[in-house]
Amino acid sequence: MKPYTIEVKELVKQFDSFVAVDHISFKVKQGEIFGFLGPNGAGKSTTIRILCGLLQPTAGKGKVAGYDIYTETEKIKQHIGYMSQRFSLYPDLTVWENIRFYGGIYGLNGKALEERGEKLLTQAELEKRCDTLVAHLPRGFKQRLALICAILHRPSIVFLDEPTSGVDPYARRRFWDIIYQLAAEGITVFVTTHYMDEAEFCDRLALIHQGKIITQGSPQELKDKHLPYQDLEFQTSQPEAALTILKQLPYSLKISSRENFIRVSVKKEDKEKLISALKRQEIPLNSLHWVTTSLEDVFVSLIKQT
Repeated sequence: MKPYTIEVKELVKQFDSFVAVDHISFKVKQGEIFGFLGPNGAGKSTTIRILCGLLQPTAGKGKVAGYDIYTETEKIKQHIGYMSQRFSLYPDLTVWENIRFYGGIYGLNGKALEERGEKLLTQAELEKRCDTLVAHLPRGFKQRLALICAILHRPSIVFLDEPTSGVDPYARRRFWDIIYQLAAEGITVFVTTHYMDEAEFCDRLALIHQGKIITQGSPQELKDKHLPYQDLEFQTSQPEAALTILKQLPYSLKISSRENFIRVSVKKEDKEKLISALKRQEIPLNSLHWVTTSLEDVFVSLIKQT
């Protein structure tokens, strides 16, 4: 079993009377892609700043790379990489000059820095832009360069705070390819995001709302646990008859219709029974398909409950 590189228990951060982080607990394994999913203002960035040693917690316990978040913040900083939302790059320097600058901060120079920098630039498809001023780079390329600068020193953990905000879908997908490569090398990736589709790429997730973790697990575990039902959608030439039958079935949870289209929610174990009931009454079922559930469905369902 892989060791835990991040351990948090009952963590609290309070600003005067406002509780930004409210008694949260979670663990992250080595080489895991762990997603912190929630809307803006939920407490994601505050948590990440505490774990990076940039902010003192109010209460609770925590270790990052084996070091205490209260007393060993400088040691934590030596073992992590951190990429903020604003990409801490120097726009009046070239791509390579930024790499050389950050390499110097981490104690890299000479051949070691050159080899590491060239490898990462190739990995991020930036090798042809070494002499380009950062100010002239598209946002997607700035994003990749910021990640390179955060992992030059081969950290054991990388914290990425809303890293794909404001970039196009292709740039987001390319960025996640690099994240997968990092995880394959045994690097722990802790990423905050409010993109529900992006959260599907994580190994495990914690959903946070108003400073509290409301659930955690793998994307599929969360769907199975919090969405035990699925939506069936079909078109029929007999919508009234179909609606009458569905309303009589005890396992039809929620029914909606629009013209000749009908959608019904049903528990996953009752899916075949529902279709059989409609077919026995000779209801024509055209364009029949099961609607794929998403993490957004999970999040909305949990928010309604809370």
